[in-house]
Amino acid sequence: MDTLLLIPSSMAKRPCPSQNPRPPNHLNLPDRDHLLETFLDFSDSPPFAIDLSFERILDSRDSDADQTKLIDRALQLGSVLLEAGKRSARRRASKHNSIAWALPPDLTIKVFSMLDTQSLCYAAATCSMFNKCAMDPSCYANIDLTTVVPKVNNAVVSTMIHRAGKALQSLKLGVVVPGPTTSLGSCQPLVYTIRNSVDVSNFSWNDKRSRQGKESSILSRSCLSPLGGDSGAPGALLRKLHLYNIERMDNASLCGALAACPSLIDLEIVGLHVELRQTLVSVSTNCHLIERLFFESSKSGRDDSLKSPACIELVNNCPHVTSLSLRGFKLHDYKVRILIKGFRKLKYVDFSTSYSITGSFLRNLGSNTGGNLLEVVILRDCMHLKVAEVYRLLNAVLSGDFKLLRHLDISNREGLASEGDWYYERCYSLSVNPLKQVLEQRPHLCILAEFPSEGSFADSDQMFDSEPYSDISLPSQMSTHTSDGSMFVSFSESSYNSDHGSGNEDALDASYVLYEESSDENALMGREQLYEMQLNCRGHN
Repeated sequence: MDTLLLIPSSMAKRPCPSQNPRPPNHLNLPDRDHLLETFLDFSDSPPFAIDLSFERILDSRDSDADQTKLIDRALQLGSVLLEAGKRSARRRASKHNSIAWALPPDLTIKVFSMLDTQSLCYAAATCSMFNKCAMDPSCYANIDLTTVVPKVNNAVVSTMIHRAGKALQSLKLGVVVPGPTTSLGSCQPLVYTIRNSVDVSNFSWNDKRSRQGKESSILSRSCLSPLGGDSGAPGALLRKLHLYNIERMDNASLCGALAACPSLIDLEIVGLHVELRQTLVSVSTNCHLIERLFFESSKSGRDDSLKSPACIELVNNCPHVTSLSLRGFKLHDYKVRILIKGFRKLKYVDFSTSYSITGSFLRNLGSNTGGNLLEVVILRDCMHLKVAEVYRLLNAVLSGDFKLLRHLDISNREGLASEGDWYYERCYSLSVNPLKQVLEQRPHLCILAEFPSEGSFADSDQMFDSEPYSDISLPSQMSTHTSDGSMFVSFSESSYNSDHGSGNEDALDASYVLYEESSDENALMGREQLYEMQLNCRGHN
């Protein structure tokens, strides 16, 4: 080996390149392979031996330019050999994995399509064989880029969406706040940690002053723009879209994204600074196949933008809705009644933390088309939910209405509202007897009625002897006085940061003809009665 290293320095005269009829670049393949193999044998030599040989060759060059050129060629050759070695190692590893991996490529792709997005990215980085399989569009049919803290930017979203292409079925984006929840059926939570808008002040977007120019992990209002475009855009076949606490999302951007998703059947929006009315108008205009709509306000109790025409348009254009959740909005009973009676397939409703609902929308609803299919009714922490309406609902269940109802949540951290003063007088428990009778008659019905422990001196008998409750008739056993199940009324220091007016004070009660944005109540009554007639006619047809 040392003899080979000393050959260049022992040569008396090096031939000129011009005298060589076959330069090294033009060697035939066997000669070139033999030369490279001989060169690779040098790797067994000590590093200092190769250094000495290279220095002697370098000293044999007369000019500085030739020496510089020789160094550059040595660096280039080393880089080429390094890359060739890496490529060969990857090919060998991939071939080995192909032999060792038991599944063929089509089944591997099928397995990868069942992974969550993060696990898929980990698999793609494992080896070239997995990377090739992980690039199949079907692996990105269900994209979940939700995180506990902001880690995803627009570029990542765009890359994932374009990888999916027309195979995109589901997209979840944003920041989720973990909390204790349980599920009934699909991903619809039943037990909540009731809060106002999601508090994301602890996350990285609150550090903007110290991170100027470094907001690479924040989703902007254009994060959903890759869904749109030409007729073959990825959003055309999107079925599920869930968005959580994307601070910069606005009405125009969200409505633009919904316009690109005509096949949407599941829409979930939590904590976005968008208006309820505009969003529902966009849904009714573009998403006629929608089946599940979950919308939680970022401004709890302050968004009262929803109007009756928008409700009517929604139920007319989206007849397939089976699950409706509008949480944290200022909703009036007559608008809720329009929605429930209009959606003929509705099974699941959730109006938790809605500010103006009293519960009167449930009157005479369980036996009519539009309410008789209800299986889940959640009215948790509705500030104005009245105890009288709760008892009317229980009486309706005992009378045989709401036959399919299997879950009812009327829990309230502020207690239920009394008929007289909803703010200062709150009811902190329900009488045991009606609940017991309902559960005996409907053993499969789950009723959640969780209230704070504090109470006052009034009991349920006094409440029902008062005039506002005289029209409620429950079975006679309910009049029995119980020490552990009486209903209390007392002052409660409300934690709701809102005005002290109910928002339903101007409502007419039993007829459900309530005030509307228009000042002409007679015209409003005509519209409401006409709408009721339209619903009834459509039901008969």
